[in-house]
Amino acid sequence: MTPLLPLCLAVVAALFASVGQAGAPGYVAVMGLFGHEPAAIKATALALTALVATIGVIGFHQAGHLKTRDWLPFAVLGLPFSVAGGLINLSAAVYRPMMAVILLAAGVQMAWAARMTTTLDRRALEKPPLLPAVLCGGISGFLAGLTGIGGGLFVAATMLLLSWAPTKRVAAVAQTSNLYTAAAAFGAMWMSHPALPAALPWWALAAGAGGLIGAWAGAKHLPAHALRYLLAAILVTSGLRLALA
Repeated sequence: MTPLLPLCLAVVAALFASVGQAGAPGYVAVMGLFGHEPAAIKATALALTALVATIGVIGFHQAGHLKTRDWLPFAVLGLPFSVAGGLINLSAAVYRPMMAVILLAAGVQMAWAARMTTTLDRRALEKPPLLPAVLCGGISGFLAGLTGIGGGLFVAATMLLLSWAPTKRVAAVAQTSNLYTAAAAFGAMWMSHPALPAALPWWALAAGAGGLIGAWAGAKHLPAHALRYLLAAILVTSGLRLALA
């Protein structure tokens, strides 16, 4: 096992955790750049996302940003649909182009959100509308299980685009969605395809350490906007690299 991969995963976890995210797109990008197959990428991304999201959820809860009415509607369908997605394994020919598109979209969305934070907070609703949130959770959960990326990416993009909550609460909902969708999809994948990467425990240890460091550093007022722009550039570059591979 090359030590470079766990180091990269730790750095990705630290960077994403410092801005209140679990890092799923980053794990997919790193694993793809190291040439791993879709099944290994998906299992690893789900496991690391659930781990780092746990750290983030605890932090958001302690800061008072985690409200049950915000995240629960997304979980109603998000949890079972993530299990359904986790049972499906895509071929490399389908998985890689799909992930290239998702990474590019995630990078653009992160840069846009960083630029529009003040405007988004000013026009945000008091709480997400119930039925649309339930439907959004189901679609996000299925995509999360299918791709290995936590549902928080899709939930956050929808909530920000439609101004369903202020950005801090959007981040808390997204991190919660990352936790339950990634954990459920990983469990489904493990039961149906139990052959997980042998090095996964070491990668989880590296990502967990990175997540703790990033969460601590982010709480010490690192330049969140600058970090989001950096992460956006990394995601777009990785998406282009994956698309051209």
